[in-house]
Amino acid sequence: MSASLAPECNEVKERYDTCFLKWYSEKYLRGSDRENQDCAELFKNYQSCLKVALNERGINKLVEEAREDNKDNDVRLLSPPKK
Repeated sequence: MSASLAPECNEVKERYDTCFLKWYSEKYLRGSDRENQDCAELFKNYQSCLKVALNERGINKLVEEAREDNKDNDVRLLSPPKK
């Protein structure tokens, strides 16, 4: 498994990755479970850890700026196709 973008989140990411890989191989691929509720709480924990780390490093501001700069592209690419 790969390391987290934020080293302080490695442990949380490893727990989530382990859970996800188990769910994927034992349930999803066998068709018994299409929604991964088993790992949802672990994912939320990892996501929260990343948000804090990205905020502390100022990366969240860069992401918001990039989203703002590309808003027109998002609208064009995410809109339903014209008939």
